[in-house]
Amino acid sequence: MNKWITAFALAMTLATSGVMAQDPKAPATQPAPAPAAAAPAATTPAAPNVESVDILKQNQAERTRDQPGNNAPTWRIIKEGTNNYSSLPGPEMGVLIQPKAQFPGQSYATTAGEAWRQYRNGPLTNIGGWLLIIAIIALAAIYLIKGRIRLKGARTGRLIERFTSLERITHWTVAITFLTLALSGLIMLFGKYVLMPVFGHTLFGWLAFACKNIHNFVGPVFTISLVLMFVLYVKDNLPQRGDGRWLARLGGAIGKEHVSAGRFNAGEKLWFWGGVVTLGLIVSASGFVLDMLVPGMVYTRSNMQIANIIHLIAAVLVVAMSFGHIYLGTIGMEGAYDAMRRGYVDDTWAKEHHDLWYQQIQNGEVPRVRTQQRPGDPGPVKAV
Repeated sequence: MNKWITAFALAMTLATSGVMAQDPKAPATQPAPAPAAAAPAATTPAAPNVESVDILKQNQAERTRDQPGNNAPTWRIIKEGTNNYSSLPGPEMGVLIQPKAQFPGQSYATTAGEAWRQYRNGPLTNIGGWLLIIAIIALAAIYLIKGRIRLKGARTGRLIERFTSLERITHWTVAITFLTLALSGLIMLFGKYVLMPVFGHTLFGWLAFACKNIHNFVGPVFTISLVLMFVLYVKDNLPQRGDGRWLARLGGAIGKEHVSAGRFNAGEKLWFWGGVVTLGLIVSASGFVLDMLVPGMVYTRSNMQIANIIHLIAAVLVVAMSFGHIYLGTIGMEGAYDAMRRGYVDDTWAKEHHDLWYQQIQNGEVPRVRTQQRPGDPGPVKAV
């Protein structure tokens, strides 16, 4: 019976939304209840016990009798984070409102859920948005000032296999799933500021709902392909002598001297270890928590809020880094896109951009690399 009384009191609390009404029959001199913020529990919170909860329930019953509509005692129970009765399974199902909390950059403490919402929609969204905009502006400036990186020598027509079919399939799987996740995630994060004023609430609501489901189902596919990509590419992305010199000269952008590189240069290795491996795994792990796919994980509100913040920060960073990788692999460098589309690069491209790898091919140190003659192109075919 007490459980039903408690449930009814909570229902009345939600219905009245905390509005206080003074009973005309109540004495005029009766003092109004002190606001929750001024209560001692707000400044020095203590763990609630059964006795204090029973006292608050008794106070609520008396307050309801003397002042109908005044639910201050019930709200004190709710704001303390007390776990009340609930027919729903799972942790914290009987807790309506989280206790107070404060995130970095916030000047005051509020409920943990509201603090997380303000932190996500405030500094994280603003800083993340500006980071993406700055990355796009920087690449646009590089393209306008430097232009496309073109081959200095003429093509020989001798094609060298740069990526096998399995490597290309794995790369394109990672790329397509990554772009799908990035687009849907950006719509969910920034869409209400950019798209909702144009589409309206109803259309954007359906779009956001679709993006959420696409995001949830594509995420595991991205993670699986990411692991396979690591296995296939890790051998040629290990640090080597000369990587520091390549970074110091930004791949030849500083100075006029040629900078040597192996199959992957130091910039590509930074993207592999920093973007693909580190940030990719962080995004995947936090995404699995948000999808509730981690066995044994306790899915409390605080754990999900922390996972969401980690997921957002890592996702924005990896998307910003990917802009540079996508730029150089498409319009930024002549011949780079052919390597991943067809698997082969011209002999001249290999010599100019990855001369150490090209020398290994010439010496027969990379036996799996195949060469072929492109029809209509001049130049001798050199067997490896």
